[in-house]
Amino acid sequence: SVAMAMLAGVFRSSALRRAAPAVLRPTTFARPMLFHGFSDVVFMKTHEWIKTEAGVGTLGITDFAQGQLGEVVYCDLPEVGAKFKGKDTICTLESVKAVGEVYAPADCEVVEVNETLADVPATVNSSPESKGWLMKVKFSGEMTGTLDRKAYDVHVEAEAKEE
Repeated sequence: SVAMAMLAGVFRSSALRRAAPAVLRPTTFARPMLFHGFSDVVFMKTHEWIKTEAGVGTLGITDFAQGQLGEVVYCDLPEVGAKFKGKDTICTLESVKAVGEVYAPADCEVVEVNETLADVPATVNSSPESKGWLMKVKFSGEMTGTLDRKAYDVHVEAEAKEE
C-alpha cells in the first residue's frame, strides 16, 4: 500500500528504526496467519490442524470445519493437565446448529488452553487457523494419518462431493 511504502522510506535509516516504537516498525505489520505453505503444520481427516514447535503442538480446527459447524457459541475445553489417547474426543465446540467434537491427534497431555475462547468463542470462526487455536498439547505418542495442506485440500474436495 502507499502508506507502507511511505513508512518503508522513513525506516531506511537504522537510527530512525531503533527510535521508532515497535508498533510502527515495518516488521510488525500484520501478515496473513493461515498456514498455507508451512511444512510444520499438519492436518487430520477429522479437520483438526496441528502446528508443532519445540515438542508442543498447537491444536485447532480448520477453516472448512468452522464453516461446517457454524457460529461457535461455546468451547468446552479440557483442563490443563488432562491426558488423552489418540482419537479420543479432546473437546467439544457448540454452535448455533450443532455440537462438534475435536479429536486428539495422538496420545497427549494438555499444557495450555486458549482462554480467549471462554469470552469470545466465535474467534474459532473468525480466525480458525491462528487466533482461534484451541489448546496446546505435549505429545506422548506418534501422530498417524496426518496430511499436508495439499492432501488435506484434496480430502475436503472429495468430502464435499459426497454430500
